[in-house]
Formats: sequence, C-alpha cells, structure tokens
Amino acid sequence: MSLEQPEFFVDRGLGRRVPEGLTALGWRIHRIADHFPNDAQDVVDEIWLAYGLERGWSPLCKDGRIKGRHAERAPLETHRGVLFYLDNQRLLVTEMINRLHRSQRQIYRAVERGGPRAYAVGHNDIRATWP
Repeated sequence: MSLEQPEFFVDRGLGRRVPEGLTALGWRIHRIADHFPNDAQDVVDEIWLAYGLERGWSPLCKDGRIKGRHAERAPLETHRGVLFYLDNQRLLVTEMINRLHRSQRQIYRAVERGGPRAYAVGHNDIRATWP
C-alpha cells in the first residue's frame, strides 16, 4: 500500500454526521458543502465529481446510479477516478460509517489501483460494479 493516505470527497447525500464520523476514525475527508455554496444543492453530479477528482479526492456517495449515467461517468473516465457508494441507501448513519470503515483497507487498495471504476460498499466488503 502507498505511503500517502487517500482523500475522499463526500456527497451531501451522506449528510454531516457520516463525514464527521469518518474523520474521527482517521479518514481524510472533504465535504462537498464546504466547497460549494448553498450546501451544494444546485451542483450537478458531474461538476462536484470533476472538482474532487481534479484534486485527487475519491468520491463517496450513497447513490450508485451515478455510475450508470454518461455525464457522471465522464469525470471518472477523464481523471481515472474511483467512486465508492453504499449498496443500501436506507442505512442509519452509524451503519453507513461502520460499513465504510470496515472496508477501509479494501477501499484504500482500490484507490491505489486507480480507475476509472465504481465500487459498491456492502456489509463487509466492496465489489466493482463499473465498468
């Protein structure tokens, strides 16, 4: 594994507490709301994805449909980025944090391998879902 710890760009759909919880566990997290006005409500997916990927930050979200739309895949292809999303959108905040953290080693390895690629984060592992 590389010596540099990866950084992640967290979509507003994960709320405030998920990035706070991951940061408390030692993750390097950037919140979309800290980089765009109005809690990034008017920012389309391809814009925030490109913004984070240009800075080397891997996107974390809970909407896996992003990988299925060409406009949202384009930044991943351009920047050879790696996107992670939760495989269940109805989880409690604590379970979202736990799932991501349980898979931290696998997530870090996937970032190191590079993309373009999308991974679903499940209960105890991650699985590639695109391309």
